[in-house]
This record gives sequence, C-alpha cells and structure tokens, in this order.
Amino acid sequence: MARAVGISVSGSSSVKASGGSSGGREGPKHSSSWTYTQILTSLLGTSVLLISLFNIYQVHRSSDALLQSKADQSVNNVLKDFMEMKPSNPNPFTSDRDEKGTVHQVSVAQYDRMHEADEGEPIERDYSGAEESDRSTLAGLSCADHGGPLDEFAREMVYWQDISSDSQYTSPFRSKSGQPRRYMTFEPDGGGWNNIRMAMETVLGLGIAMGRTVVLPPEQRMYLLAKDRGRQKTDFGFADFFPMHELATENAGLEMITMQEFLQAEAMTGNLRDKHTGQISFPPENRTDWDGQDVKPLKEWLHNVTHTPFWAPEKCMAAFPASGNHKDVEVLKSMLEQIQKDGGPLQEHVLENPTPVDATPIERMRENLARRKELCVYDETMQKEPVVHFMCNHRLRVRMLVHFYAFLFFEDWREDLWMKRFMRDHMRYIDAIQCPAARIVHALREYARQKDPVNNPRGDFDTFHVRRGDFQFKRTRISAEDILSNTRDELTEGAVIYIATDERDKAFFDPLKQFYDVKFMDDFKNELANVNTNYYGMIDQLVASRGQKFFGCWHSTFTGFIARIRGYHSVKDNLAGFEKGTLPTTFYYATLANKYVMHEYAPLHGAFFNREFPISWRDIDKSVGNLPISDA
Repeated sequence: MARAVGISVSGSSSVKASGGSSGGREGPKHSSSWTYTQILTSLLGTSVLLISLFNIYQVHRSSDALLQSKADQSVNNVLKDFMEMKPSNPNPFTSDRDEKGTVHQVSVAQYDRMHEADEGEPIERDYSGAEESDRSTLAGLSCADHGGPLDEFAREMVYWQDISSDSQYTSPFRSKSGQPRRYMTFEPDGGGWNNIRMAMETVLGLGIAMGRTVVLPPEQRMYLLAKDRGRQKTDFGFADFFPMHELATENAGLEMITMQEFLQAEAMTGNLRDKHTGQISFPPENRTDWDGQDVKPLKEWLHNVTHTPFWAPEKCMAAFPASGNHKDVEVLKSMLEQIQKDGGPLQEHVLENPTPVDATPIERMRENLARRKELCVYDETMQKEPVVHFMCNHRLRVRMLVHFYAFLFFEDWREDLWMKRFMRDHMRYIDAIQCPAARIVHALREYARQKDPVNNPRGDFDTFHVRRGDFQFKRTRISAEDILSNTRDELTEGAVIYIATDERDKAFFDPLKQFYDVKFMDDFKNELANVNTNYYGMIDQLVASRGQKFFGCWHSTFTGFIARIRGYHSVKDNLAGFEKGTLPTTFYYATLANKYVMHEYAPLHGAFFNREFPISWRDIDKSVGNLPISDA
C-alpha cells in the first residue's frame, strides 16, 4: 500500500497566527482531543450498548487516530464512526502512513541470481485478460459506468500494463521512518493542455525521483479549458484528467497531498519561514483553500518560503545519483567532465543502432545530453531542503516545457526504465475520457466495416491531426490541397478518414472529401452525451491514436502525445520497427520536410517539445522487478 498521505494536525502549538485559515477568516485552532482514559471512562459509565461498542473499539484500536480527530463531536457521533470504520469526510489522497518505512535495495547480482532462468525471455504482457481481483485499479479499462462500450470493444484503447513489482519501487532519497517529511510544490504550465500535461509529467517525475511528497496545486482555470463556464466544471485539478487517487494509493514510492493539506500541516503550524528574513511566514490572508481562487499571491509566497531552483531544461539535465552518498554525486559530475573532454554530447540526429537501455551511465548521458553543457544534480544540499518548489515563469525562462524523459537522468538505468513505465502505466487519461473515445473508435470501425465488409473486415480507418486555430508555427499550417498532395501515396481512395482538428470551418477540408470519406468528432456527438466538452481535445487524441495510419502536425505537442501512445501500442502489438522504437509504416507528418522522421531512431535533439522520441517507449520493460522495494 502506498503512503498517499493526507495530513491532519492536532494538539497544541506554541505558534499562532492571526487572521483566517481555509476561508481566509480565522487562524488555526487547536481543539481538545479525546484521550483513551476519557473514552474508557465514558463508555464504562453508560449502558450495556455502549459497553459492547467499547469492545468494538478494543478490537479496532488502529482507529485511534480517527477518534482523536472527532474531539468536537458528540459521543454518539464518535461511536457511529467506529461502527462504520471510516472518517466522516474521507479524503481520496489519505491513507495510513507505513509504520516501518523500511526500504531495502536488491542488488544487480542478487536479481540476476533470482531471475537467471528468465534472462533473455520476453516479458509476459497481460493487457486485458486477467481476473479483476488479480489486477490493480489502474490496470484495466471498464466503461460500464461511463456509458460503454462493452469491455471487448474498449480493450483496444489499453496500452498500459499492471506490473506488480513496479508498485513497490521507492526512491533512494525517500525519507526514512522518523525523519521529517520533505515536499515538492510546483506551478502548472501556463500554456495549452498538452504543455500542461507535459510539465505535469516532468514535475511528478521530479517529485518521485527526489522521494518527496508531491503537493498538487489548487484547482484553477486552465488555458483553453473553460468552455461553458457556469454550466459544467471549468476549474480543474489534475485528478480531473488522470487517475491521481488510484495512482497515489497503488505506488509505494509516491506520496501525494493537496495544497490545502500541505498549508494546514506545515504553513499554519509555523513550520515555514521566509528564506530572506528567517521569520515564520503564513499564507496570504492565512488562507489554505485556494481552489478556484487567484493563485498569484500564493505563488509569490511560496517563492519566499521554499527552495526554488532555476532549472532550465534547455540548459541542464536533472541528474539523480544512485544514492545520497557524496561519491555518487561526484561520479555524475566526473562523467560530464569526461564527456566534454571526449568531444561533447552526441550530435547525430539519427542513429542506426540505438544506445542500449542498460548501457553504462556515461554512454546514456552522452546520448541524452543533446546540446546541454550542464547537469542540475540533486546533491546533498538540495536533498536537505524541506520544500522544493518548481515555478513557471515565462519572463525568467523557467518553464518545464520538456518531456520528462528528456530532462530526468538516472545514474541507475533501472530507475530510468521504471520512470518510463510509470508514466506509461499510470499517467493515462481517466476512464471518463478513455470511454467516450472508445465509443467513437468502435463506431468508426463499425462504419468502415459495413462500408466494405469484404476488403475491410476489421473496420480499419486512418487518422489525421490538423492544427489550425492559434497555432504559432505558421509554416506548419499548410493548405488542405498540400495535405492531400503530401499524403495520397500512403492512403487508399475512398478510405474512412477521421480528422482531429480545431478548425471550425469544415469546408476547409473539401479537397480531402473529394477523395476520402472524412469524419470529425462532430459526426459522433451522440457518443458524447453528458461528457464535459473540455475533454473533447483529449478524446480526439485517443481516437487519432487508433488509426491504422496517422498523419500529424510538426511542432505540435498534441500530435506528439499521439506519437507516444502509438509507440506504446507498437510495442504491445509487436508492430514493424518496435525493437528500435520506430514507426515506419504507421506514422507520418503531413509536412514533407518532416514526413518520415518517426521512421528512424532519433536520439534527443533540437527543441524537445517539437516531437516525442523513441527513448520514451523503446525496450522500457527490460529487467522488470530489478528495483528498490518497500518493506511496507
């Protein structure tokens, strides 16, 4: 069981604040707590019914923490909670913290001895056939509660896996039992959804790699995700897109709490100090609930009470030593020096033979550095910081607009692969987004199959992403005639084509309609009943990921994520090129200059956000299980 801890604060404190707390009206209060003796006395002095309830309490003494939190309730309410054995206001991020907290390392030699018989054999993958009781909550996809389709049709959306040993991984920097908890806070990216998603993956990866409790930012309005405000939800947290509750529960190495919980536990108890004055500092207006509020004052306050590194992904690579020992920090620095002496990082944009995923650290660093000349090392000084905060500041050019795998570097290759599997297997869209996409995919297949049952019995269709709207890269906004000309060699006349686009004037696509049977999301509105319209872009992505052939938009992070999803599927289905992470028969860009870039293995280079890279999905299942595990 992971320790996704929601922290409650009780007891007395010598530190007080004036003003308000969650609503910004009053400071922290410290109510009296029910002691064991008080409860025992009360129970013994009541009726036989209360005596029997006390016996239940004796059996379930692990609920003592719950009892203390109910000091301001009546005895009847407290006893009712004992009968139900659950808190009155359950928090999805809250669970019991592990008592032992022991972490032990499995050495490479030990692992090799345990798994000699499995060496070189392919990993058994089970995407959909396991019994529900044998699988984690995140492992499958069930659309019964989301309007369908049937599981047999939804199954094709699943590219993620359930790897039980991965759930036990913990960072070597994780706080041990009895040590103070360390936190990581962050600011979401200010761009469009896929920039926000990209930055979220990166900061989440940083938090896990650092072994810190990840503090989720308050719910707020996101750029271009505020359609129909007042009629549907438009203030979002990341749990509205990803299965964050289950994610935190099922991974031993991840602790996650809300900003409100963090502020109540650390700020309102006087544990945070202004780093310039050394004085205890409380949040603006003593507010702890910032959901739906203007968070600018909160951000400015966080900058003053946290360690805020200016890590710029285009200038440095975040490097994590194999342990907290000083020698491992020096090993990373010496590797960079050696690479610079030997001619610098790898400069090639295409490699015939990719660097093995289990290559030496210096070989992997040479490929992953790209043009960067520095490392941002998680050294001993930073490891000791109580709170690390990652800001998003366009003016200072501090922004996590980078793929997690292009920024995070691990001395231990096993941790590198674990992180890539974690993002594949857990950071996927929630069922409320997956299922509408699955319905459209199923409808497309049925339409294509009925149109040509003899030549297309599987109901194959092809997909495009055509970005118009506010796209800043004008040279990729080509005409429909050019799109048609650039893609006709790969398509069959009359084929069913699904186009994911932000172009409102569908007449723009008339040249394509002359040769293909073109469909848009608008043609499947009946499959989107009661779906938040702010999810439409993500649904479009998922539908586009299932086309037999896909044509994307260069520079677009929307297309980029489709490329990664298709990369995951290519490994699952053993498609042509999967060994090298290439997509030589299924992925094209609609612009001629970049049309075939996904057909060859490319190491990290250029502006990372332009595209996704094979390093994120190629051979990432190698040596599953060879990781630190928790003794929870």
